[in-house]
Amino acid sequence: MSIISEREPKAVVVGGSIAGVSCAHTLILAGWDVVVLEKTCEPIKGSPTGAGLGLDPLAQRLIQSWLDDPELLYSSTLPLTIDMNQARDSDKKVSWTLTRDDNFNFRAAHWADLHGLPYNALPPNILLWGHLFLSFCISEDKTSVKIKAKVLQTDEEIEIVGNLLVAADGSLSSIRQSFLPGLKLRYSGYCAWRGVFDFSGNENSETVVGIRSSYPELGKCLYFNLGSETHSVFYELPNKRLNWIWYVNQPEPELKRNSVTMKVSSEMIQKMHREAEKVWVPEFARVIQETKDPFLNLIYDTDPLEQIFWDNVVLVGDAAHPTTPHGFRSTNMSVLDAAVLGKCLAKNGAENLQAALREHQTTWLPIVSKQVLHARRMGRIKQGLVLPDREAFDPKNSRSEDYQEVPQKNMPFFDDVPLLLI
Repeated sequence: MSIISEREPKAVVVGGSIAGVSCAHTLILAGWDVVVLEKTCEPIKGSPTGAGLGLDPLAQRLIQSWLDDPELLYSSTLPLTIDMNQARDSDKKVSWTLTRDDNFNFRAAHWADLHGLPYNALPPNILLWGHLFLSFCISEDKTSVKIKAKVLQTDEEIEIVGNLLVAADGSLSSIRQSFLPGLKLRYSGYCAWRGVFDFSGNENSETVVGIRSSYPELGKCLYFNLGSETHSVFYELPNKRLNWIWYVNQPEPELKRNSVTMKVSSEMIQKMHREAEKVWVPEFARVIQETKDPFLNLIYDTDPLEQIFWDNVVLVGDAAHPTTPHGFRSTNMSVLDAAVLGKCLAKNGAENLQAALREHQTTWLPIVSKQVLHARRMGRIKQGLVLPDREAFDPKNSRSEDYQEVPQKNMPFFDDVPLLLI
């Protein structure tokens, strides 16, 4: 077994997704040596658990600050300047606008494209691909943490000693489980079919012409289609792709592996295609039917945690605050997690690590906690599920006051910037 050790302040980040790569940037800027362990064996060209996402203005600025060429962010994304909620009556086959916000100012990205921007801007050899995290051990004096990992290509086990362990290992975090063994994810009551429709080379096809006619503001609009006990999300991605998500109420499926993405059969896909014809306009149903390799996400979150650090271990991203996707917060919170953590470490210095982590927790946890709960509420409203303080929402029979909560701008701290980042 080989041992890697450093005298300088060193952070070991477990997880090379957007949260982990973002932390690598902010911790390097704070003066730390950083290594990122990622079990995937090569740079990620696609994501089995994600497709499209929306970046808020603050996350855009932060990512740009890590790039040699900030314009790369704009060339890799499309504007989402409009947030629109439309009601859909599947019986009468008609739609109408409920809410519209023309000052949304997000940008749409494909997960893999966005991940590539900060990853490619890192110094070489920061991210170790094909390194499976095994365990960690905090020293008795709490000044160091020893991480064991397996190099998947050779089966060799290595040890890395650092001063800080950053757990960016996702919503099913094994590091979080070490401190909170009784914590279980909360099933939302629904799953999400997801897909990316690639129409490159087929820009003038009947499907594409039809969908652009039905959704004339694709390329700048975030469309929410609200039906009875269901809703969908639809927007355009760069490079001639359309991202769609369709939420379906159902009992909790059994997870057969350590993932919130469920393996789907051709029979499940065919059944979903038939349902799409009943629920959505023909143009949207056709896009769903012509999408290759749709997948099914089980939608979970947790009640907000009261603590996200223990000694010299800190949780970030979905490990710290698993959330439902209805507020476009998961990626944005991960980027901001990294930024706030980096500022706290830079401000307090490595010799005051506990103070830095405490300030990070005190500054950031109240914000993300409210956002997680708001996203949960928004999802239940749009899925027509019961809430203690309101009747189940049905867009077909709704009054204006029934849907005032659904615009994205109602997210707590929507326009706010933590003082640390100003």
